Amino acid sequence: MPIQVLPPQLANQIAAGEVVERPASVVKELVENSLDAGATRIDIDIERGGAKLIRIRDNGCGIKKEELALALARHATSKIASLDDLEAIISLGFRGEALASISSVSRLTLTSRTAEQSEAWQAYAEGRDMDVTVKPAAHPVGTTLEVLDLFYNTPARRKFMRTEKTEFNHIDEIIRRIALARFDVTLNLSHNGKLVRQYRAVARDGQKERRLGAICGTPFLEQALAIEWQHGDLTLRGWVADPNHTTTALAEIQYCYVNGRMMRDRLINHAIRQACEEKLGADQQPAFVLYLEIDPHQVDVNVHPAKHEVRFSSIPAGA
Repeated sequence: MPIQVLPPQLANQIAAGEVVERPASVVKELVENSLDAGATRIDIDIERGGAKLIRIRDNGCGIKKEELALALARHATSKIASLDDLEAIISLGFRGEALASISSVSRLTLTSRTAEQSEAWQAYAEGRDMDVTVKPAAHPVGTTLEVLDLFYNTPARRKFMRTEKTEFNHIDEIIRRIALARFDVTLNLSHNGKLVRQYRAVARDGQKERRLGAICGTPFLEQALAIEWQHGDLTLRGWVADPNHTTTALAEIQYCYVNGRMMRDRLINHAIRQACEEKLGADQQPAFVLYLEIDPHQVDVNVHPAKHEVRFSSIPAGA
């Protein structure tokens, strides 16, 4: 077989293999886009665990009509423009792959309006070449993304999806993680027409603890020790359950964020385990919700397809 350039849809479907693992992956990418757009309210509507419908509606800044087609193209983004930007990322998204990848394995519709526009516009891509159609629509300022029939054109991927309940539980966990990262944003999650989670935006510490309790449970809140520590440009804050009272159930609560980005980083988790090991039994794990703030130039977030891991360029002496 001769070397040839892959058709756009096939190239996007290959990329989707890394970006779109399951419905929860779609929700994560789209909600993070909403947060990058400055949304203060995000509504997430799910049907059949995300296999039938994922709808994300926000009140962010919206996308201009002339940029809608680009929004569905690969490697098109408003978040970075140079290598310097890549080395100091502050946005959650930056690769410009998510929408094109999702669109290639679903029936995706993007509807948006900016404050400067008198009307909204809707875009969708279809066909082998992923040609984008744009037409007028009715929509307030902000953006709605509808993802219908996920993996409808990739039966092998659809076959590996779990039950509706399992897939929704993964989505629920993603929203819990995002709700812990952004106390200032209202998040509403519905499944099959029923409101399941409602996290109202909060500002004061007492209100933050109520959200913390709603997500992590009263036992964690009762044992949580608030911490705040700074060393040079590095700040660590959040809550750690008292190691003397950590139970197996509490040990499942392990949420870590680096510059607002949710992490599942083994290096970070190991460091936290080491810090608590004197108080923990051999089989115990620490329970924590921690936020690490560090100079973006010191963190490389472009090391994992789903951005779950980071690489630190240096560790401050004494840290």
